[in-house]
Amino acid sequence: MPLVVPGITNTSGSGSGSKEEWLNKLVGKRIADSHNETCFAKQDLPETHRIVKPGEVTTMDHRPERLNIHVDENDNVRDVNYG
Repeated sequence: MPLVVPGITNTSGSGSGSKEEWLNKLVGKRIADSHNETCFAKQDLPETHRIVKPGEVTTMDHRPERLNIHVDENDNVRDVNYG
């Protein structure tokens, strides 16, 4: 089990790609069933992921392999993080 230190973010994603890689792939796009210039296919996301909408309540459990995809009110990806 990895060491969890407050204030230090996991960018490795347990082999699923770094935060920066996912930011480059996703920011500004929508999550959809297939790829195009404005959408990213759900099937190509890591198995453990969740999409977080503005104001949505989420659990506080820390899962270092889970990619959290934060979208804006128009469902465009604005940020990602692991946890």
